[in-house]
Amino acid sequence: MFYKRLLSFIFFLAFLFIFCIKTFSLDLSAECAVLIEKESRTVIFGKNENKTASMASTTKIMTSLLALESGKINQKIVVTREMLDGIQGTSIDLKAGDEISLKDLVYGMLLNSGNDAANVSAFAVSGSTSVFADLMNSRAEKIGMKNTHFVTPSGLDADTHYSTAYDMALLTAEAISNPVFCDICSTKKYTANYGVPLTPHTFSNHNRLLSSYEGAFGVKTGFTKKSGRCLVSSAEKDGVTLIAVTLKAPDDWNDHKKLLDYGFSLVRRVNIDENLCYNVGVVNSDEEKINAVEAFTPYVSSLIDISKLEKKIEIKPFEYAPIEKGEVLGQVRYLYNGKAVCRIPLVAEKSVKCNVTEIKEEKNFIKRLLKK
Repeated sequence: MFYKRLLSFIFFLAFLFIFCIKTFSLDLSAECAVLIEKESRTVIFGKNENKTASMASTTKIMTSLLALESGKINQKIVVTREMLDGIQGTSIDLKAGDEISLKDLVYGMLLNSGNDAANVSAFAVSGSTSVFADLMNSRAEKIGMKNTHFVTPSGLDADTHYSTAYDMALLTAEAISNPVFCDICSTKKYTANYGVPLTPHTFSNHNRLLSSYEGAFGVKTGFTKKSGRCLVSSAEKDGVTLIAVTLKAPDDWNDHKKLLDYGFSLVRRVNIDENLCYNVGVVNSDEEKINAVEAFTPYVSSLIDISKLEKKIEIKPFEYAPIEKGEVLGQVRYLYNGKAVCRIPLVAEKSVKCNVTEIKEEKNFIKRLLKK
């Protein structure tokens, strides 16, 4: 009798354990979803993350990134009728004859989701939307987006315009590594001046998470009837950056809060306490060398196997005086699976003054240094 009761109790505990796990699992409205850690690109949670679907205006993440990488960011573009042909949906009210900078167009895309801003950007960068689509697909291939095909710069529906939640997360990890992109997508309001006569236009960011989720700093919303509600978000807490993507998600705002909360409950920042110190030769000074030390303690996420980190030191054998304390003399990059997951500047430990009497010995010093 005792053993029967004990067995029943064990079965009850097993049932309770399984029930608790199922209860704890993420209940999302999204048809497709993924959560990754930015540096390692590790998938923390996935739901149909490799299933292809249309991604609406989250497409503008790629369009904005290419615009910023074009080298034309401050260039003024005169809008033509051809650039606005076929544009529908959200806009920043561009008209033929308007003059606007490419940077303001990026603000118009990432904050106001302007389809006209996306089209004009494509023309400014590549001369046409079709050539720009080729550029988008080429960049996607380099990023590692294996199940994506771009057709439109805005994300308006097209039969062969699609991606996956995972691919969009990879794109976002690349995009938010660009500091200008990061600054723009985290901006809540921005005013650009364009039109005839010149008129101020205020863009408001559609991303509610910027105000409702602590640490959120991006990235992009999207919606069409075919795509449903799409959302890409990023947030940072205690040195850990997470990226969440949902496609076809009726309750996307709550989906993302659940995903990010889940991720931050699992992932922690791990310090790599190495106390790095390198000797750098000094030219034109009484002092022959100076210490280059880490600007801050290097760290990675707890998802990374530290034993598999590869360290790359980038520093010159000598520097010319004067050198200020804290001046950057080089850097250390930590690579994980071939990707840089942490960069630490190496800075001068102290100041070194220039001694003009040593300048005459400069050539001899360099020769001695290179022989070592």
